[in-house]
Amino acid sequence: MVGSTTKAPEGVPSFVLEHAPLVHLFTSDPYRPSSPASTLLHTRPQISYKDTPISSAPLTLANLDQLNGVGNNGNDVYLTSFEDVSAHPEWLKGAKIGENSEKTGVVVVVDKGNGVVDAFYFYFFAFNWGGVVLEKQLGDHVGDWEHNMIRFINGVPKYVWFSQHANGEAYTFEALKKDSSGKRPLAHCANGSHALYATPGPHDHTIPNLNLPVPFLLVDETDTGPLYDPLPCSHFYTHNPQSSSFAPIHPTPAAPTAYLHFRGRWGDQEYPAGDRRQDDLAGNKKYVGGPTGPADKQLGRKEVWPENSFSKQPPYP
Repeated sequence: MVGSTTKAPEGVPSFVLEHAPLVHLFTSDPYRPSSPASTLLHTRPQISYKDTPISSAPLTLANLDQLNGVGNNGNDVYLTSFEDVSAHPEWLKGAKIGENSEKTGVVVVVDKGNGVVDAFYFYFFAFNWGGVVLEKQLGDHVGDWEHNMIRFINGVPKYVWFSQHANGEAYTFEALKKDSSGKRPLAHCANGSHALYATPGPHDHTIPNLNLPVPFLLVDETDTGPLYDPLPCSHFYTHNPQSSSFAPIHPTPAAPTAYLHFRGRWGDQEYPAGDRRQDDLAGNKKYVGGPTGPADKQLGRKEVWPENSFSKQPPYP
């Protein structure tokens, strides 16, 4: 399931392309990478479960930031599905990668100065299936943004970040498995949750920031399923952390930027306890709220890991 041969826009640093991750999707995961633009066609903005009027309809990637002018500066807006997601509508399953031109990813290049460049490779999914714990389905939500980040020093890849749920793991680039070219690191996307791991197999994350060697309770399953190449499926941007601005990298026509500034949530608000779809296990919900977008992922981070991470140094697989 590697993407088509569409070339990236001119102006993207060659090392960002040469060392971009390749992602092994889980073989039987029905929820594949999705188009954010398509998701907007199936959702409408809500605050506290009530529809929010918009000044310019329909919502698109080019005008989504208009929602930052409603409610609490847009922070309390949820892009809510028109359909009952418990009925598993077809659009939640994402795009058929390699068979069309849908953009399912975002590549953001951040020049930190002194030869340091961070390249963020974002992958969007229309649905996150959280998994089963003690016979309870937990952690489902509409919308899912995951990412790898590679830190380059003078054009040489040195470290890689793998996002996992609310946190993740950092590795040295040399320690990671690569494709046949020896240049592109391999990531493994967990079944349903789409957390990213450096190796295939089960990954227990019952204890935050620690992968237990033996599966126990909260387990992500990864394997060497079909390969997803984000490069032909992505929009490309530079980002300035000081001004919080995004600029498309020389595409024609220009890639939209408004959706990158959207402060709200890419999915339904957590369903209340009285909702027939909702369930609970010791305070953990079956359906939780959708995630924030790329701008909320600490693009200006100083370390390889975000500031909310307990990671101290890049581990080895």
